[in-house]
Amino acid sequence: MGISRPSRPSRPVLLTASAAAGTLLFTALTPGGASADPAPRPVVRDQSPLGDTGRAARAPEGAAARALDDAPVAARTGAERGYPRERRLAAVPKNPADKSLKLGLTPYHAIASELNRIQRIGDRVSVEIAGRSAGGHDLYLVTVTAPESAREAARQKRMRERIENEPAAAAADKTLKSAYKAPVFINNNIHGNEWEGTDAALKLIEKLARAKDARTRDLLAHHRLYVNVTMNPDGRVAGTRENANGFDLNRDFITGTQPETRAVRRVAVDKQPAVMIDLHGYVNGTLIEPTTPPHGENYEYDLFLKNTYANALGMEKAVNGLGYTEAKDGVLPAVIPFRDQQEGWDDWPPIFTPQYMPFHGAVAAHTIEFPMQVNNEEYDSQPVAELRRRSAVNTDIAGAAMTATLDYARKHRRSLIADQIEVFRRGAAGAPSVEISEETVPGVPGIGPEDVYTTEFPRAYVVPAAGRDQRSATAAARLVDHLLANDVRVRRATKDFRLGGKRYGKGSYLVDMRQPKRGIANVMLADGRDISNKVSTMYDISGWSLGRLWGATVRPVPKGSPAAVPSQAVAAAAGVGYVAPRGDLRLRLDDPREVAALNSLLREGVSVRRLKDGSVLVPGSARRAARAAARKYDVAFSATTARGGEKVRRTRVAAAVTPGELFALREMNFDVVPVSTAVLNDGFDWRRADALFVSSGLDRADLKPAARERLDAFLAGGGGVVGRGAGGAALNSAAKLLSVTAVEGNGDANGVVRVRNAGGAVAGSGAGYGFVYAPMWFTGLGSGVRVEQAYAGGKPLVSGHWRADSSGAGGPADAAGEASVVSGVSAGGARVVLFGTEPLFRGHPKGVFAQVGRALFAVR
Repeated sequence: MGISRPSRPSRPVLLTASAAAGTLLFTALTPGGASADPAPRPVVRDQSPLGDTGRAARAPEGAAARALDDAPVAARTGAERGYPRERRLAAVPKNPADKSLKLGLTPYHAIASELNRIQRIGDRVSVEIAGRSAGGHDLYLVTVTAPESAREAARQKRMRERIENEPAAAAADKTLKSAYKAPVFINNNIHGNEWEGTDAALKLIEKLARAKDARTRDLLAHHRLYVNVTMNPDGRVAGTRENANGFDLNRDFITGTQPETRAVRRVAVDKQPAVMIDLHGYVNGTLIEPTTPPHGENYEYDLFLKNTYANALGMEKAVNGLGYTEAKDGVLPAVIPFRDQQEGWDDWPPIFTPQYMPFHGAVAAHTIEFPMQVNNEEYDSQPVAELRRRSAVNTDIAGAAMTATLDYARKHRRSLIADQIEVFRRGAAGAPSVEISEETVPGVPGIGPEDVYTTEFPRAYVVPAAGRDQRSATAAARLVDHLLANDVRVRRATKDFRLGGKRYGKGSYLVDMRQPKRGIANVMLADGRDISNKVSTMYDISGWSLGRLWGATVRPVPKGSPAAVPSQAVAAAAGVGYVAPRGDLRLRLDDPREVAALNSLLREGVSVRRLKDGSVLVPGSARRAARAAARKYDVAFSATTARGGEKVRRTRVAAAVTPGELFALREMNFDVVPVSTAVLNDGFDWRRADALFVSSGLDRADLKPAARERLDAFLAGGGGVVGRGAGGAALNSAAKLLSVTAVEGNGDANGVVRVRNAGGAVAGSGAGYGFVYAPMWFTGLGSGVRVEQAYAGGKPLVSGHWRADSSGAGGPADAAGEASVVSGVSAGGARVVLFGTEPLFRGHPKGVFAQVGRALFAVR
C-alpha cells in the first residue's frame, strides 16, 4: 500500500508491470537492457618489468588509465585556455539510414557541420569532443558563454575549485558570488530513440550565438552553458533506446560501464554544474521532475527540492504557455510528479543522470519527458507527416524547458552558487542531513512524512590492505580506483593504525566522510536501505552497494577520527599484481579479473588444474605467462604446494543472454557466441560451443524439430548448461536436466541479499552477498542436486524493494533459507548450474561475476 498524499491532487500514474522482466515502466517507455562492465583494458604501468617478486604499479581508473576513454579527445594542457575555443569538427559521412531523417530531425552526420557553422557566427560558442560512443561516434560538448581571456578562464577555474575544496571560505567570499559564472548543463538524447532534445539544443545554441538582447548578454556574462548535443549517437542513428553495446545509458551512472556515461561523469566532475536537465520522451503530459517518494537519502534534499520544484514551475509555465492543447494537438498539460502523483516515479537510485549529478553539486536536476510518442510502434505505424508534426511539438517543448531553465539560473544565480557551496560545506564539516519540511523548504506544498529520507553518515570507511582482513586485493584496488574516478577523496595509511576500535594494517585505504562529496562516497559504499514498506512500487532498482557487491572487504567506521591516522592522499590504488618467485602458483577465481587472467592462460595453452577450494593451480613452468597476466589484469599468483586435480579446459560459450551479461562474459575473456531461438533454428553448429548459458531469448518449445534434436544431442554429448532466472529454469525443465522446482518470487523485487555459500567449485566461500532482480529459488531437489548457495535465513534482503505479491507469496520470507544456486548432472550426463540470483546485473554485483565464470568451467 502506498502512503496517501491528501494535500496533493491525484493524477493517475500510468504504469505497466512486467513480471518476466521484473521492472516497472511508464507505458510510453521501452524497457532498458541490463548492463555490465566493459572488458578489462590493459592497465597503464611504469616501464620497469616485473622483478622476482612479480609486483607492479597500476595507474587507476581515476588517473592515467581513465585518459584512455574518459578524457576529451582534444588535448588537455596545463595552462587554462580562454573562450571561445573554436574547433573545426571533421565531416561525418552521410548516412541515409539514420532513423532521425524520417522524423524531419537532424541526422547525426549533419551535427558536426551545424556546429561548425554556428561557431562561425560569433565569439560565444565553443565545441570539444568529450569522448566517443561505444559505436565510435564523437560526443560533442558545446560551451556557450561570453568571451573569456585565458586569465579569466583560469580565475573561473580557481573559483570552481574553491567552491568544492574550500566551501566554508567560499561561502564568505562576496567576490566569488559576484564573479563566478554558474554552470548549467543540458544533456540530450541519452536514449537514442528519444530524439528531439538534440534539435532543440541546436536551435538554442544558435539563438544564443546570435542574440543581442540584454537578457542574453546578462545570461552569458554570468553563466557557462554546457550542452551534450547527443549522448547516444549510436541509438540516434539506429533508432534504439540503447547504445551500440545494447546498454541503457540512463541506468549506467554509479557503475560507469559505458564510455558515454564516463564522458558525462567527466562533465559532472570537471564542470560542476549547479543546474542540469536531461531531455527524454515520451510521457503525455510533459513530465517535469521533481519526483514522488522515495527520495535519495544521500544528497542534500532540502537544497535540491527547493530549486528543482521552483524550476519545475517555470518549465511548466513555459511548456503550457506554448498553447498546445489536448483537443487540438493531443498534448496534455505538464505534470510535476512531486505535486501531481502518489508514487511510481522516484529519485531513489543513483543510476539516472539527474540522480547522479547532485552528488557533484547540482542543486537542481531534472528529467524532462516530452509528450508525443514517435518511437517504437509509432515510428513504424504513423504517417511521416504525423511523425514530423509530433516531433516539431516535442522540439518546441524541449526548447521551452531549456529556455525556462536558463531563465531560472539567471534570476537565481547567487542563491544557486550559495546552495552548491552549502552542499560541499555540509560534506566537509560532517553536518547531519537536513529533514525536509514546509519549514526547511518553504514554498514547496504538500511536503509530508512520506517525503523524509535522511541518512546518518559513518565517520569513515576503511578498505583493508591485502591480507587476512581483505577478501580480494584485486577487487579492493578496482573499488578504490572507481571512487577516485567519481571524485571521492581516498587516503592510504602509511603505518598500522586503530580506528573505531579495530586494528588495520599499513596500506589500508581510508575514505574520510568529512569531505565535500560524501554523498557519492556513501551511495557507493553503504549497504543502502530496505524500503519495501515505504511504497508499493518502484520505477527501477532499489538496492545497490558497491561496498557489498564489488568483492572487496569494506568496513564502515561509526566513530573515531581518520585525520589522526598517518596517511597520504592517493591518486591511484596501489597495484596488486604479483607472481611468487618460486614453485607452483595458485590463482584465486573470486574476481572477474582473475577469471579473465585464467582464460588468457588457457588460450596460450598453459596447463591449469583445479584445486578443491575453487581456485586453480598454474605450474611454475608457466611463470612468464603468469607475469604477463598479473600485469594486464592486476591479479596475484601466490605460491602453493597443493596438488592439482581435474584439468581446467578452455570453455567456449553459446550465450542466450541479455546485452549486459554478454558484455560481462566477454569481460571475463570467455569466447562467446550469441545464440537465440532464431539462431538455433537457422542451424547453429554446436561444435563451436562447450557450454550453453541461458537467461533470455531461447525457448526450447519454439525450436524447430531439427534444432531441438541438435540441442538435445549437444546436451547428451556432455555439453554443459548454466541457466539464470526464468529463462534458465524453463530450459532446465523442458530438457529434463536437473530434478528441481523453480519458484519465482515477486517479479517486481530487486536488491542486495545475504546468501550462504557452500564453498567448492561454483560459489566458493564468497562474500556472503548477492543481487536479485525478480528473485528465484529452488525446492524439491532431487538426488544428486547440490546446493551451491542459499538465501540467508530470517530476513535475506539487505537493501532494496522486495515484498510479497498480492496473494501474499513470493516475498523474502518465502525465500529465506532456500537454495539460490544449485548444480548437478542430468540423467543424460550434462553438467548443469542454475542461478536464482542475478549475478551479472549491469555493473552492480561485480564481485559476484566470477561465480558465473566458475560455473562455466565447472560444467565444461
